[in-house]
Amino acid sequence: MPRIPLPRPRALRLPRLDPFIASLLATIALAALLPARGAAAPAVATAADAAVAVLFFLYGARLSAREALEGLKQWRLHGVVAAVTFGLFPLLGVAASLLVPGVLTPQLYQGLLFLTLLPSTVQSSIAFTSIARGNTAAAVCSATFSSLFGIVLTPLLAAFLLHTKGGVSAGTVLQIAEQLLLPFAAGQLTRRWTAGPMRRHRAVLGLVDRGSILLVVYSAFGAAVVGGVWGMLSLPRLGALLLVEAALLALVLGATLLLGRRLGFARADVVVLVFCGSKKSLASGVPMASVLFPGAAAGALVLPLMLFHQVQLMVCAVLARRWGARAAAAEPQDAARVPALT
Repeated sequence: MPRIPLPRPRALRLPRLDPFIASLLATIALAALLPARGAAAPAVATAADAAVAVLFFLYGARLSAREALEGLKQWRLHGVVAAVTFGLFPLLGVAASLLVPGVLTPQLYQGLLFLTLLPSTVQSSIAFTSIARGNTAAAVCSATFSSLFGIVLTPLLAAFLLHTKGGVSAGTVLQIAEQLLLPFAAGQLTRRWTAGPMRRHRAVLGLVDRGSILLVVYSAFGAAVVGGVWGMLSLPRLGALLLVEAALLALVLGATLLLGRRLGFARADVVVLVFCGSKKSLASGVPMASVLFPGAAAGALVLPLMLFHQVQLMVCAVLARRWGARAAAAEPQDAARVPALT
């Protein structure tokens, strides 16, 4: 009797850790073991401030005014993305206060609330929209507008929502204007001369971006370690935070998909709404936290953001690949259909 060949079991594929997240984890470990102390601490803090200025100068230099004006034609889509980013997310963050102190500590809740106030990502929002065969041009504009609005709206929202908890005062808005808006404006004003070299040296600028963020993380988390952050955190609390953030992301993903359907957006625009509306920017959040909060407080506050960043990358990468494959298989007959969250 001939043998019937059995199917080979598929190899278990573990989700790949994002290289930048791996660098962040290594930076946190370095800050935990060798934080800047004594005379080195002010020098590291000054270098971190300079890194923040460099980051926002580069953000300003990358923003094309012509592309932004072209994107205004889809103002309805961009308005909904902004409403989710700076409206729905903060409302969910405020609602999460019900989880304090049973599930989240006050410090972790502050970090969770802070991340809900941040603008959307730029690179990953555009990349995931492209993979899912969405409206990439609209994603570029939505993500860019979100970053631009966030420079002003995030500090104002933080001053309003975190003021009673001692994190931010209204006077810090002027400091934000000096440390973030001025470099951003300088980048815009010098774009005529810097745009060409920046296009030619994108790889180098990417290293500058990531290196600047890692320096700010080291400075902030090192100050938190010196201030006794480990006495405020525990593994069960961090696990609870991870579950809360996964639930937060699931709620926003579902809400953006539902909004896109109810408002009658085309499939390609729904993809933009889902990916631009559901994510929060680590690249903007870390330097903003270092400006808005004292060094020790900033280190603890960015932990929820770093966890959320990895969760959103993993979940959205799966969704983007699935939606992109479905769109490719359905073309041309069903390409206009709205994707389903399955």
